[in-house]
Amino acid sequence: MSELSIVHYPHPVLEKRAAPVTRITPEIQDFIARMCDIMHAHNGVGLAAPQVGISLRIIVVDVGEGPQALLNPQIHLSEGIQEGTEGCLSFPRLYGEVTRAERVVVRAMNDAGHKVTLTGEGLWARAMQHEIDHLDGIVFTERVHPQTLFWMLEEVDANGEHLTRNTTMHAALHHFKRQAALERA
Repeated sequence: MSELSIVHYPHPVLEKRAAPVTRITPEIQDFIARMCDIMHAHNGVGLAAPQVGISLRIIVVDVGEGPQALLNPQIHLSEGIQEGTEGCLSFPRLYGEVTRAERVVVRAMNDAGHKVTLTGEGLWARAMQHEIDHLDGIVFTERVHPQTLFWMLEEVDANGEHLTRNTTMHAALHHFKRQAALERA
């Protein structure tokens, strides 16, 4: 596989359902390792293969307990409700509040080819739901409460805190489409 990099909205791979992984090869294992490297390099807690331009049902998640790679993951059960701020590596510096299940049970195959059933809550559950959405062509802006969207600006205040600016869904999506047009030019 060639050099991998994060793709940004409105890249078409982000809005299409990813293909299942039918077998684990050395190339797939290498791809997973590279996904973990990219996720960590960008300070992410999760990354889906479509976010690096590859339409396969592979995610990696690391909420501080070491990376987990899952192939063909499916949410089998979800319980409770949590509200929280989410961002996405494919929408740099854009954040907003999203409602997710508090606890999920995920069935998948691990990177060794074994079927696994994992249960988690809180940030882990949020990350799983976010990344599995990517595999189904759903981006976080489809789930965000639009009135909560904000940009994390490059500027910092006297305390070293990043400044923020509220935005609208229309303005945010227009920004990413304009950036994509500039990159193609």
